[in-house]
Amino acid sequence: MRAATWWNRPRPARAAQLALGALVLVTAFLAAAFPRGVTAYETRGVRHALGSVAAGQRTVEVTVSRTDLPGDPAASCAAGELTRQDRAIRGLFRDPLRIAPGGSLYGVRTTKPLPAQDSWLPRPDGLAPGLSLYAAAGLGTHTRLTEGRLPHAAAPGKRRLEAAVTVATARTLTLRVGSTLHLDGMTVRISGLLTPRDPDSAYWAADPLMAAAHQDTTPDIPPQRLWRAGLLLAPEDGPALLRTGGEPEKFWRYPVDTRALTAGDAARLRDRLVSLEHGAALARLREVAGGGALADSAVDGLLDAFARTRAAVAPVVAVAAYGVGTVAAVVLLMTAGLTAARRHAELALLRARGASLAGLAGRLSAETGAVALPAAAAGGGLALLLVPGQRVLPSLLAAAGTGLLATVALPLRAAVAHRRPRPVERADTVGARPSRRRTVAELTVLVLAVGAVLALRGRSTAAGGVDTLASVAPVLTGVIAALVLLRLSPLPLRLAARPAARTTGLTGFLSLARAGRAPATAGLPLLALVVALTTASFGGSVLAGVATAREHAALTAVGAEARLSAGAPLPEELRRAAGRVPGVVDAVPLRIDVQAADDNGSPLYLVIADAEAYARLSRTTGLGAFDARELADPGGDQPLPALVSPRFRTRFGDVPMALQPELGQLVIRPKTVRADTPAQPGGDFVVVDARSVARRHPDTYRDPATGPSVLLLSGRSLDTRALRAAVRAHSPADRPVRLALRSAVRDRFADSPLQQGAVRLYTAAVAAGAGFALLALLLSLLQAAPQRGQLLARLRTMGLPRAQGRRLLILEALPQALLAALGGALTGAATVRLLGPGIDLTALALPGTPGGGAADTVRLHTDPASLLLPSAGVLALALAVALAQAWLSGRRDMSAELRVGDPR
Repeated sequence: MRAATWWNRPRPARAAQLALGALVLVTAFLAAAFPRGVTAYETRGVRHALGSVAAGQRTVEVTVSRTDLPGDPAASCAAGELTRQDRAIRGLFRDPLRIAPGGSLYGVRTTKPLPAQDSWLPRPDGLAPGLSLYAAAGLGTHTRLTEGRLPHAAAPGKRRLEAAVTVATARTLTLRVGSTLHLDGMTVRISGLLTPRDPDSAYWAADPLMAAAHQDTTPDIPPQRLWRAGLLLAPEDGPALLRTGGEPEKFWRYPVDTRALTAGDAARLRDRLVSLEHGAALARLREVAGGGALADSAVDGLLDAFARTRAAVAPVVAVAAYGVGTVAAVVLLMTAGLTAARRHAELALLRARGASLAGLAGRLSAETGAVALPAAAAGGGLALLLVPGQRVLPSLLAAAGTGLLATVALPLRAAVAHRRPRPVERADTVGARPSRRRTVAELTVLVLAVGAVLALRGRSTAAGGVDTLASVAPVLTGVIAALVLLRLSPLPLRLAARPAARTTGLTGFLSLARAGRAPATAGLPLLALVVALTTASFGGSVLAGVATAREHAALTAVGAEARLSAGAPLPEELRRAAGRVPGVVDAVPLRIDVQAADDNGSPLYLVIADAEAYARLSRTTGLGAFDARELADPGGDQPLPALVSPRFRTRFGDVPMALQPELGQLVIRPKTVRADTPAQPGGDFVVVDARSVARRHPDTYRDPATGPSVLLLSGRSLDTRALRAAVRAHSPADRPVRLALRSAVRDRFADSPLQQGAVRLYTAAVAAGAGFALLALLLSLLQAAPQRGQLLARLRTMGLPRAQGRRLLILEALPQALLAALGGALTGAATVRLLGPGIDLTALALPGTPGGGAADTVRLHTDPASLLLPSAGVLALALAVALAQAWLSGRRDMSAELRVGDPR
């Protein structure tokens, strides 16, 4: 049997083939883009995890202490020997452990500071500055000479050395060219002042003492302050450091190159680092650098943190991937089922005329493959071109799987339906009876769904790793709900048709009768719709939960839309200027005093604020709303009523308690308990009314030295630029004011590429699920559009008005769309309630907090908009298609609609 090509088939079939090609193209593109999208955001995530830290934390450092030097220590510390060992150590690094160009450093240094004996050096608490010596290579390459010259090497055995210092160190220690320092029997002359070419490079950032002096404190009680700084010697002076008491060591420091690092390289890079620190690579390193060589790096810890976050995010993303993948597969199978139903008479005729089952399946495979396989190849190619990423093979396999499914779905469906010739029978939706095989299949899916739900609730996504059974729990729940709805859908049609049959109107009874007489394959779109709507609703709830968690975390961190704070009272001009910023509704000044607790526990935060303004702020933010009358002044010497945290009440009970703020002693009595408050969310706080405090201590309250040090601003659409300008204009130079914005904190929660990429991918999955739902409805409506057009034309020849024709088409399309919309919304809500305890969104919503059962774990909750919007879109599309068909039917020639034998 010769396979017919798509271009010599009738026009409606050609349109169906083109529609199939478009569907396969989009599905293959999404399937191929997903693995590349995952690797792309994971690669950005691992590069951000390493690139967001200081350059000094992205290095590998090798050290050999003085006691582990073999043979002649002086010869071992010679510059030539260090250079030879540097080349050998570099040869031990293998991909993906690569050395970044520039920034590497090696030489000899002292690990114990040497006290400078010169009295003219600055001594904050009378202690001599502690100086570290560095005989390091590459000094001239990484610095610019500001004054003097680079240090010259001293003659062997001499105890008079030359050193250079940076301009910052010289300014702090009052050094200049020619200054002489005396250290542990050694004299060091300052030969030059240097400026680092790139202070943020690994050469300088790994050891800050090389670039600038820093003030340190001793561990004594009370601690004493002293200066610490570094002196930069010539590389040839390394052996001279062996004669000091500074416990010298040889060192090599190499910055790790992360520019070409990918997510797939992260695990191998960590293994290389661990081997270098503790494994076989360390043994090879000791053969080169010495038996006591040690390697250390902070990169493996950064990679571990990235891996934990990725493992916590992956299960949540997998839920979306399995969901939209299942929806796409269901839509492809539904399309094949609708096509088989449309061509049932054609295929039955071929079988009756002697076509073999294999020949029939081969013909259909050739027809669909001629369209589906090129479309899948095009979709996969577009994904490789448009979506950045490194994973090519998984994308190609996903696109090939899409094309294969689209190719074999129709032949297999037709082979099952026409395995033996049968007389033509009606298979109405109302009259159809499920077969035993279908019952067994549905029970199997039910068992899998129950197991998946129990696995997800018991395991939780916070455990990390992708569990396939747990990941398909939402979509299996949707499939079970769709199957139940398919079995129950005839019942409402029967109940509605009986009273409609007794009415005098035509449209109600006729629309219900046609809906009931629809072929049994009309249930396929219902199945696809419910599954797609469930997936979209569940995914929308996940995204809404992430956004809500970030909003709440930002609000908890700031306490309002904006927070101004300082270590001293805020200027009155600044408070007035901040209150006049556009968008500010309330500006609430606060006095916050930290009190030591009598039980030696965590400190108490005493908040003194105007009760009415603070109550408004609490209601606006939703953080511990209360009635201002609860803090009203009782008068006299009675204890002041206070708003306290639950932990305060647990620690101290309800008895009056004396506090000693800077204003004067206050006796408070807990009256109202709230878990949070804007001034100190989540802490052990005590809030009292400022008017009561002013009555008790009028003099100290009015003293400007005890004024408010915190200002909380509430409102909508704050002009942040004007607020920053006001802070700059009215902040004293000696009292820096800190400005915290809720919007800025919220944006910081979303600035991690790993979380950003996962949320974007999840958003795309939700949009794809909603799109497939609308596509399933559109395909089902277009499948029956020719029959509806012919019916409408016949009724119009009998005098049916156009208004009733539109009503008929709308009422005929509504039952399926309404069932799908209600079923999808209810199933989505039930799925969120069932699976919510097992979905941990903490790692996805808040970077750096992998979750796992803490009190602040972000759980999944029902989002009404996510449930209702996709269902509303289905109803709107059904209504739009019905109205469009009624309008087009009114403009067409009625004779064209009534042609006998038209295969439409």
